[in-house]
Amino acid sequence: MKLSQVKLVVTDMDGTLLNSKSQVSPLFFNLFQKLQAHNIHFIAASGRQYFSIVEKLETIKDEITIIAENGGITRRGDQELAKMLLSKDKINSILPLLRTLDNVFIVLCGKNKAYIETQDLHFPKLLSEYYTEFNTVKDLTEVNDDEFLKIAIYHTENSEKFIYPHVKHLENELQIKVSGEHWLDISHHDANKGFALKLVQEELGISEDETMVFGDYNNDLEMLERAYFSYAMANAHPNVKKVARFETKSNDEFGVETVLEQLIASKE
Repeated sequence: MKLSQVKLVVTDMDGTLLNSKSQVSPLFFNLFQKLQAHNIHFIAASGRQYFSIVEKLETIKDEITIIAENGGITRRGDQELAKMLLSKDKINSILPLLRTLDNVFIVLCGKNKAYIETQDLHFPKLLSEYYTEFNTVKDLTEVNDDEFLKIAIYHTENSEKFIYPHVKHLENELQIKVSGEHWLDISHHDANKGFALKLVQEELGISEDETMVFGDYNNDLEMLERAYFSYAMANAHPNVKKVARFETKSNDEFGVETVLEQLIASKE
């Protein structure tokens, strides 16, 4: 396979395109203009809220596709391409279990806003990095005036160790994803970045051999399998390094940008 055949670039945000200060580099925005000049489409795919991704990529938001909430919703500009909803009955049946867990914060992720019920003073500040639109409510089971994409659960120490064992029995009916060191997501069974990417590939008529994907955590596994040019970050989870065909430098060493420079050079 030749780099020069790539027509689609997909990258995760946290731990991948974003550095450890949650910033997108100016270098990326320069390279994006060159990708456009070569008719290469760009997708940002993240567990983050749609509005949070837009905030990070404000200057290019109308020229890219955004897969948000781990595949819960896919949008391009004002156009909604796909969404995978979690029923309110299902949400209300899971919440009692989640409330029994220690050191967790529960986030109900709606299409319009996220909702939390904690009285903790510090968590909203932490949440605002990933969810720019959210409300604090008395009881999540009573929130009904939205469409719901997932439940995100934050653990103060480690989500894989302290949340996953308590919810893994739900995997037959729901998508259970350890999406970061502190985060675990529960969503519709088909809500993952890979399924969303497949829909966009079909819509654009772009094959796996023409797709380049970057990721660092378990919620990136399905989309890495949708691309020949699949890259694990140097800082990636071992599962990601096992699945990806290639590896690049860490998110603090411009790992994505390094490969994009190679891609652009191959086109020129």
